[in-house]
Amino acid sequence: MSYEQKLMQMKKMLKKTDNKATPETVAKVVKVAAEPPFYEQEWLDAGLTKAVNKHGIVYKRIVEYDADHHHGNIALSGLKSTIDKWRTSGEVHPLSPDFSKQLLFFDTETTGLKGAGTLIFLMGFLEQTASSFKMTQYVLPGPNHEAAFLYETGLWEKPSTLVTYNGKSFDIPMVETRWTMNRRELPPLLDHTQIDLLHGSRRIWKGEMATFRLPAIEEEQLGFYREGDIPGHMAPIIYQDAVKNGRAELLMKVLVHNEWDILSLVALYIRSTDLLLKTDILDSANTHTNIGKWFGDLKSYGRSKQILKSVIAEYGINHPATHYHFGFIQKREQDYEVAASSFRIAADGLTGRDQIIALEELAKLYEHKLKELTKALEATNEAIRLLKTDTRLTEKFRMRSGNEFKKREIRINRKLFPGQARESTEKG
Repeated sequence: MSYEQKLMQMKKMLKKTDNKATPETVAKVVKVAAEPPFYEQEWLDAGLTKAVNKHGIVYKRIVEYDADHHHGNIALSGLKSTIDKWRTSGEVHPLSPDFSKQLLFFDTETTGLKGAGTLIFLMGFLEQTASSFKMTQYVLPGPNHEAAFLYETGLWEKPSTLVTYNGKSFDIPMVETRWTMNRRELPPLLDHTQIDLLHGSRRIWKGEMATFRLPAIEEEQLGFYREGDIPGHMAPIIYQDAVKNGRAELLMKVLVHNEWDILSLVALYIRSTDLLLKTDILDSANTHTNIGKWFGDLKSYGRSKQILKSVIAEYGINHPATHYHFGFIQKREQDYEVAASSFRIAADGLTGRDQIIALEELAKLYEHKLKELTKALEATNEAIRLLKTDTRLTEKFRMRSGNEFKKREIRINRKLFPGQARESTEKG
């Protein structure tokens, strides 16, 4: 039977499988002595090795890569310079590693997405050694060996920096849950530093990618295309079949799927760092504007200004979103003329909410800092007109901003025409 035919059989099984686990069914899992499962030889023949600890049995797979190994367009050897870049940058950033801890690239495969009965059945770690890279994957033989499986990972021994993709929301909470379920047998789980590359990818490529699923990132940003990969949603049923029937052929495909996930983490970390810290790489105006804004949000204003200026130097007024964020930097530095010029370009080129905010900032600068009341009134009136006609604005934003601009209009008119304001008051 071919690999594809076996996957189709698995798909039919997936429809029949009830993944819902109740507290009663979970409670029926009884810890037993660490006896080898009946399928041990099949798993060993497939390429796994056996490890035994005081809690039970675990199966492992170790893969080593030389420093010149490429994943897509990225050489793993770039990781060393990536870490050096962060060390010398002095930046405090969500993607910056904790240099006092070992850097590990980490991913899991689970029997489901949530619920008390969901188990982690595969955990993979990749570390950089003196001259190469080493990946270790731990495979759960069955529920009775879960404590042994968790213990073998060493997540209780020393704190690390774990690099994941959506790990903050899924992988790490799942590990914490399973550790809690086995807390009577295991030493405490340590508090590990986390770097989540999903969050970083959303910040860097916002507005450029339709989806931030890892395969899309791999193809568009890393030049890596999965050939012969199993669908991720099939992994749980393949694992259940491997435990039930001992068949390891498709289980090894799941391990390769996990291996590619982890190699993509390394490549993505190198790629993201290059974009964040190497000013000579100008990928696109949108990408670097996103990065400049991110550094600004982190209060790293010097780097933010440097990045935004490089985009403006390259694209001029053709990317108004850059001028929008640059205006806030210049306003903060009290360079009000340049800030006003930037907000004018943004107001002319943007649409929707950002256009209204750019006009608001322009009106503020002209009224309070540059003392050009006529220009302040022009910006205010332009915003009031757009608030009435721009259908992309939410009603809540339209009402709130409209009220603020009306107040501003009245105040500026009083400043421009104080005599008329007194006459109107006396007539009233």
